[in-house]
Amino acid sequence: MQYETRFCSHCATPLQWLTVAEDGGDVQRLRCAACGWTHWNNPTPVLAAIVEHEGRVLLARNAAWPEKVFGLITGFMEAGESPEQGIAREVLEETGLVVQSHQLIGAYEFLRMNQVIIAYHVEATGQVRLSPELLEYRLVAPEKVQCWPAGTGQALATWLRSRGHEPEFIDFWRRDENAATA
Repeated sequence: MQYETRFCSHCATPLQWLTVAEDGGDVQRLRCAACGWTHWNNPTPVLAAIVEHEGRVLLARNAAWPEKVFGLITGFMEAGESPEQGIAREVLEETGLVVQSHQLIGAYEFLRMNQVIIAYHVEATGQVRLSPELLEYRLVAPEKVQCWPAGTGQALATWLRSRGHEPEFIDFWRRDENAATA
């Protein structure tokens, strides 16, 4: 996803690539020549949950994804909430499950989307009721879960290793592309 901010959010002047001395030296960034505002282009914090429900991992398929691609529950952290509050909110909104406990797994880069993923393992209870953005889910025994090579897949691999399972990696997106061309 390539999106570039084009106008100053303060005065609506078109932004320009301008070099200015910052703490680390001269840095070129999108800046407003009229009012001096800088577009920092900082990564967006995204929360991810490895949801453990009834001893199995819940993986869900987003409505925009190919048929056999499933992933973790994710969402953007909102202003005014802690990551722990945000992950509990996201799990409830997207699955209908109530988080009973959470443990931080780690932070992972997702450079392609300019995001930092803050991943948690959560234990959740209740009946699964998916939000409209999710089409289906699977409950998978931890030892049978397959990981993907980027972002949340790395968080899942870290969690599996902490449980004594060596993760198996598969590139779901590439597998789907190969199937389409075969």
